[in-house]
Amino acid sequence: MTTASSSVTWLRPEYEGREDELINLAEGAHLAGVSRSAVSNWASGHSNFPCLVLLTGIDKKRNKFVVREEFIDFARAERAKPRKPPADYKPRRRSIEIRADEVEHYTQQVVRLTELVPRHSVPSPLRGAGSAQRSSDSAKPASR
Repeated sequence: MTTASSSVTWLRPEYEGREDELINLAEGAHLAGVSRSAVSNWASGHSNFPCLVLLTGIDKKRNKFVVREEFIDFARAERAKPRKPPADYKPRRRSIEIRADEVEHYTQQVVRLTELVPRHSVPSPLRGAGSAQRSSDSAKPASR
């Protein structure tokens, strides 16, 4: 039954007047601890998903309602199913392992660069003479 002024469609009229037993899909997602897109996937991909009871709103902005108890039973069963990883699944490395590898890498880089410093250092005759000159200037008392 559709009412044009309020755009409400009852798909299961036996629940008309029992709106407190219904839950919309977004609230159901929150209650089940999953995303709204997960509930949408359940609704489109499972023939045993609870039947819609009520539609409100217009066109693409429709709120869909199902019986709360039916939804909770379905969500419990769905969440209890064992999940198998996808075929290309590789377990993620723990962050501590990643950080340990980074520390090892940077330690090796420091050692490598430390070994390169003597090879690339060029002694400058001016650097040695200038520092000696400055040290002898600081030893003399300042004249006024």
